[in-house]
Amino acid sequence: METPTDPTPISHRISEGLSRVAMAIRSDEWTKAEATGLKPTQLAILDYLVGRKEAARVKEIAAHLGVSQPTATDSVAALERKGFVEKTSAAGDKRAAAIGITSAGRDALQAVGAVEDAATAAARTLPAQEQQDLLMSLVKIIRHLQEADAIPIQRMCATCRYFRPYQHKGAAKPHHCDFVNAAFGQSEFRIDCRDHETADPATRAATWDAFQEG
Repeated sequence: METPTDPTPISHRISEGLSRVAMAIRSDEWTKAEATGLKPTQLAILDYLVGRKEAARVKEIAAHLGVSQPTATDSVAALERKGFVEKTSAAGDKRAAAIGITSAGRDALQAVGAVEDAATAAARTLPAQEQQDLLMSLVKIIRHLQEADAIPIQRMCATCRYFRPYQHKGAAKPHHCDFVNAAFGQSEFRIDCRDHETADPATRAATWDAFQEG
């Protein structure tokens, strides 16, 4: 029996806590998706496509969402029937199909995006510094999961070729984004940036080391 003087490891309890948060997030995802007659995976595909400059192949969609290619194919087919996505020829290979979001898909995504989910509302109740500290802790957890191949490379600053950590020493906004040529601080760190371009492995490792040392 677990007692206050003999608890499970704190890492285990953190994992338990994250699973409870994930439970609320999954519930919100279903609620949002059902409001537009979709399923959570279908809604996630629209969210992924809306931030891309170009259409995406199904294998790219599957890799980003961490689902099987057949699951992604079925979800794309359902979205296509609803008129939320359309297929075009993939760049550089006219025999392959690429998936792009339609104006109807953008409207559906915008409709559900206006509703604040429970996890976001809960995070907003934390003091600003606690929110920032939590964000940085999540970045570290996500990075470790990526390196362990437990999840795909995420579109966060730490993996982006435009990210320059601690370029502005002693400043309130120490980091620099070469994409927009602007400084930014810890609280502005992105977990899922739509302008993200994945850096090569060596650059990612060097960037992370610089970020940690800073």
